[in-house]
Amino acid sequence: MSVTLYFLRHGETQSSQSGSFCGMLDLDLTPEGHQMAADFAAAYREQTWEAVYGSPLRRARDTAQPLCDALGLTVTRRDGLMEIAYGAWEGMTQEDVNRHFHDDYVRWLADPGWNAPNGGERGVDVARRAVAVLDEILRTHHAGNVLVVSHKATIRIMLCSLLGIDFGRYRDRIDAPVASLAVVEMTDRGPLLRRLADRAHLRDALRARAGT
Repeated sequence: MSVTLYFLRHGETQSSQSGSFCGMLDLDLTPEGHQMAADFAAAYREQTWEAVYGSPLRRARDTAQPLCDALGLTVTRRDGLMEIAYGAWEGMTQEDVNRHFHDDYVRWLADPGWNAPNGGERGVDVARRAVAVLDEILRTHHAGNVLVVSHKATIRIMLCSLLGIDFGRYRDRIDAPVASLAVVEMTDRGPLLRRLADRAHLRDALRARAGT
């Protein structure tokens, strides 16, 4: 039996609704975001879990908690699973960033793997800390299902690392809407992507909500 990694993005926040950069801002879930977390727990509480790892940011903690409460699990929190730091862009919309930091924003759009937001992190920096957590998980757990609750950019960067995709293309190649699930099985031939951007666990009204 191999290890299967379940990457769950946190539920809806005001920032995911507005499309602003929130990065290291410690935002709450919206009421709909809490319902997304409850829907995930209801759909996956019958599955056997070896462990749950998560970002310490509130929106990730609160997304993991309903499943953990239902099954008596404890989240192993790791700073390496936090969202990318957007530096001076935190809390700003893309339009505001483009207006105030135009040249840097254009460079970041062209290659976010090697260009950082002003005062923030490059994709490769996130990869180093997040992949270190994946290495810890795979050293610790040799079989079964492990849930990793994290953030949009961080999940996309981890998936790029596992699947051999250039970090500079993480925003172009991988989708991760709020409360979505990506599943990667660690097989004898390497990581196998089983699911991506899966939101089947959400009720119809939540799947239909706009946002990033």
